Amino acid sequence: MSRDAGTALTLGILGGGQLAQMLALAALPLGVRCVVLEPDPLAPARLCAEHICAPYTDPAGLERLAQCSAVTLEFENVPVAATTLLEGRLPLRPAPAVLHLSRHRGREKTALEAAGARVAAYRLIETESDLAGALAAVGGQGFLKTAELGYDGHGQARVDTEAGLLAAWNKLGGVPCVLEGLVAFVREVSLGVARGPDGHVSFGPLTENVHVNGILRRSVYPASSGPETQAQARSLARAVVEAWEVVGLITLEFFELPGADGKGGEGGELIVNEVAPRVHNSGHLTQDGGGLSQFEAAVRCALGLPLQDFLPIHPCGMVNILGREDGGEPDWAALDSVPGTHLHLYHKASRPGRKLGHVNVVARTREEVLDGLDAVERILYP
Repeated sequence: MSRDAGTALTLGILGGGQLAQMLALAALPLGVRCVVLEPDPLAPARLCAEHICAPYTDPAGLERLAQCSAVTLEFENVPVAATTLLEGRLPLRPAPAVLHLSRHRGREKTALEAAGARVAAYRLIETESDLAGALAAVGGQGFLKTAELGYDGHGQARVDTEAGLLAAWNKLGGVPCVLEGLVAFVREVSLGVARGPDGHVSFGPLTENVHVNGILRRSVYPASSGPETQAQARSLARAVVEAWEVVGLITLEFFELPGADGKGGEGGELIVNEVAPRVHNSGHLTQDGGGLSQFEAAVRCALGLPLQDFLPIHPCGMVNILGREDGGEPDWAALDSVPGTHLHLYHKASRPGRKLGHVNVVARTREEVLDGLDAVERILYP
């Protein structure tokens, strides 16, 4: 594909939130312009991309995307009708077949197992009759999650009794769900992986993640996992993208089990928690770690440009900025005073629990990064 000024590459993006914004910002230095289809008139990506303010299934909007060099997405719950209208007209990466798997927890787990990955014990709950015996089958306690549309802790509930399971299913609307057994993990880690049209596979960093109330609070690289665990993560990621015939960037979230020492040392097995068919919150730290960012890797992959691993050169970490209950703002001057910080704001209106931005921290050692992340968290979450 040419990148001459007269024949500039264009990348269409379904969705116009902060991920689309960061994709567009990474695309510009490559000579790539982005076009986003997003119904929100205040979409963050409107600031750095052509914004088509229309529903995702709008025929005129989809026709504009169809004129791009390729199309990618920033969230997995794009209406099927939108991808159906685009499929076959231009490269759509990841493809609708991948979205079909990743958007439904049951299909995703079946496909992961078929690729050789281990998942937590689970049961499909489609009708009330499926509740009987399901909790015992997954170990007596777990999480009930809607099969589709759940995110950041929404659409799920922890359960440990039959009565609680029934109540949770009713509260979630009696929709199809997946009951997942509770996993006694030592840490949560994630790994981005990109596969190009030529089959070349590139990897991002294995990041160690901490969630609070179902929302990612912080990520750090390098993870405290040992080299065997890191190699296992890459092996599993490669197996999944090749089995699913992925062209594009996806992210795998793992539970790391205790190792031989029972404390998370070397040798702990990885269980795949879920797959995001896109760039991921835990990969934001790649923006400032000195290497290729996950966003540039995703742009390159979608357009068939040369790929390389998108690993940070320096130890780094990330803390999310969430909207506060009192509507107040953090002490920005205090944040700026923490050594190694890089602020990324999404230009979104504040509401409690909403992701408004993130702070990346870069330092010489992992310990210095952790000190910086602690300082940032004290400012953001006093």
